[in-house]
Amino acid sequence: MLDSMDKRILVVEDQRDIAELIALHLRDLGLRVDSVHDGAAGFEAARGGRYDLVVLDLMLPGRDGLDIVRSLRAERVTTPVLMLTARSAEVDRVMGLELGADDYLTKPFSIPELQARVRALLRRAEMQAPSPAEAGPERIEADGLVLDCARREVSLDGRPVVLTVKEFDLLAHFARHPGRTFTRLQLLDAVWGTTFEGYEHTVNTHINRLRAKIEADPANPRRVLTVRGVGYRFADPR
Repeated sequence: MLDSMDKRILVVEDQRDIAELIALHLRDLGLRVDSVHDGAAGFEAARGGRYDLVVLDLMLPGRDGLDIVRSLRAERVTTPVLMLTARSAEVDRVMGLELGADDYLTKPFSIPELQARVRALLRRAEMQAPSPAEAGPERIEADGLVLDCARREVSLDGRPVVLTVKEFDLLAHFARHPGRTFTRLQLLDAVWGTTFEGYEHTVNTHINRLRAKIEADPANPRRVLTVRGVGYRFADPR
């Protein structure tokens, strides 16, 4: 069960009336909320890792939301991000998801929907957090590829491989289930959450980027394999 009183939310929104409205209704859920009103301050606050969720506007003075998400994920800050956007174009929403946002809301949005999305993201983060029995180092090795899931580090033939947050999550999910075929929707559910049904091409994009980093010949992969007409699977080393 979600314990709201222990959760801290950062709202990064340059329109102060909107920021105050969001903060008011999130506090109604028992959440602790801080607000900042420009991109540079938002990034510095979010990168500290003190928050359980960041509600992030796309259009901000100083640094926009996409740049903030990209930089947070590059620094391996895994705090969930709910992006707010006045843009309705699909390309803008998908870009945010591919850079590492966890969900989005298009303005204008309803307060009940905002609250539902925030609660869902917090619940998902709790469910994905390792239990004490799982908190020890988890090392997965497969054909020269090594994943240290505790440190979220990957190496290939002894050389480090730099992955985004979602690329790592996708690879770890595959590596934990070698030989099992997943549809795109199953991967969306496992790695991104059920919110993203209908964005199967996000999986395709991440698969292509992952192959470019871990395959000797991305056009002829031997680790992350396509199962034609179904989806993808991770090669079973056995």
